Amino acid sequence: MADQALAAKAWPFEEARKLLARVEARKKAGKSVEGVLFETGYGPSGLPHIGTFGEVARTSWVRHAFETMSDIPTHLIAFSDDMDGLRKVPDNLPQPEMLAANLGKPLTSVPDPFGTHESFGHHMNARLRAFLDHFGFRYEFYSSTETYKSGRFDDALLKILASYDKVMAVMLPTLGEERQETYSPFLPVSPRSGKVLLAKVVARDVATGTITYVEEDGSHETVPVTGGHCKLQWKPDMGMRWAALGVDYEMYGKDHLASAKLYDAICRIAGGMPPEQYMFELFLDDTGQKISKSKGNGITIEQWLSYGSPESLALFMYQKPRTAKRLYFDVIPKAVDEYIAYLDAYHSNETTEEQRLENPVWHIHAGVVPDERYPVSFALLLNLVSASNAHNRDVLWGNIRAYAPGASPEANPGLEKLVGFALRYYEDFVKPTKVFRAPTDQERAALEDLAARLDALGDERDSNAVQNIVYEVGKAHNFEPLRAWFGALYEVLLGQTQGPRFGSFAALFGCAKTAAMIRSALAGEFLK
Repeated sequence: MADQALAAKAWPFEEARKLLARVEARKKAGKSVEGVLFETGYGPSGLPHIGTFGEVARTSWVRHAFETMSDIPTHLIAFSDDMDGLRKVPDNLPQPEMLAANLGKPLTSVPDPFGTHESFGHHMNARLRAFLDHFGFRYEFYSSTETYKSGRFDDALLKILASYDKVMAVMLPTLGEERQETYSPFLPVSPRSGKVLLAKVVARDVATGTITYVEEDGSHETVPVTGGHCKLQWKPDMGMRWAALGVDYEMYGKDHLASAKLYDAICRIAGGMPPEQYMFELFLDDTGQKISKSKGNGITIEQWLSYGSPESLALFMYQKPRTAKRLYFDVIPKAVDEYIAYLDAYHSNETTEEQRLENPVWHIHAGVVPDERYPVSFALLLNLVSASNAHNRDVLWGNIRAYAPGASPEANPGLEKLVGFALRYYEDFVKPTKVFRAPTDQERAALEDLAARLDALGDERDSNAVQNIVYEVGKAHNFEPLRAWFGALYEVLLGQTQGPRFGSFAALFGCAKTAAMIRSALAGEFLK
């Protein structure tokens, strides 16, 4: 498997090979290699979201690819920047007045508005860990507050202090003229107010490891830069963290790309080697605008999982991570069916081991791919619900069993979940948009012909045989191009502009039932 992985072209393997090269370079330089460290970062001022899932999932796929190639131990840190000051009151949280009274304080010093944990930061960290645990990610949790206070960052912070001018030379060109006047990489935690202050530093003492800054009342205060008495601004913090922890690999969104050189420079100043990095594109909403947590444009992970499986979401995250993609409800059915198609291809007897390593499902399931099959697709189920007016699982399963006699909720638990997704998605997104139209004279003649031929097929369940009949009818009635014939089938019979292979639908629904549906449409019943 390791040899095959070394030649695999899937993007997680390409990233893993960069780490192998990094390890080899370290060995050649005479440095020990005890393990490889992956990191993902999280800002706990808001709840974990769909982007959090994507970042951790993608990093985990690279980690697993590396583990397939090498026996070097790996670790994944989920780092929470919970020492950051609360800069604004998040929307839709309880006790906004209490939160407003604690603005500026580290998130782990702000009381928990939910009343369940010792602080707001601890509450959000618990939510993050529950979120990651729910999806089965392997990780080690790091709290910024705890790491700063433990002294883990002290050596790197003292190096930043000793090289203060170098850090300023990196940062100042990126700031406006007014901000340059007061900027310091160090944010002191005021011993008076407890706030994380954006304060002007007026003196620094490398020998004692301290800075002197201007307090909110204009007086001067001296504090150590170590032991959690200061934290770094977020850009220097990223580079310092890489150096202090020895991070080997980190992913980030395109919005970090402009700052990547700054992170690298600070990491080197702090005595570290910048990690291998991977930039992924951001998601767009249904209008093509960048998704923003504050705007709420887009969909949440809970909304996706109401209509599609976790595996379908993982596949959406896996595919083309460096391409901006629309993340909205209408992408869910396609992602579900693509997952089913990849799963079928993985288990095909004609698929080689090399091809399996290139298949997204191998990465999504960390090499342990479930053996379940899906005799019907999500798109077919949606149209079956539409045609049969089925509103419960029993009716749908009756049609499924007639089409695939061995199928059952017990034998196909994934399909059982898919039935529930289809019922919910149809009611919320398909049914409200259905618009039926009357057939043209040409279409009416063709539909009458198709109904008669379907009746003649009886209990035929071979979708290819049924599809051939559909093709023959379209050609016989001179549809040019032939896709106009299929467009007519969807618009007249299903009230939709597109759908699955009509032969597959008719075989699943039943040829006689499909013929009866056609005659109902021709009688104008769907237009009422």
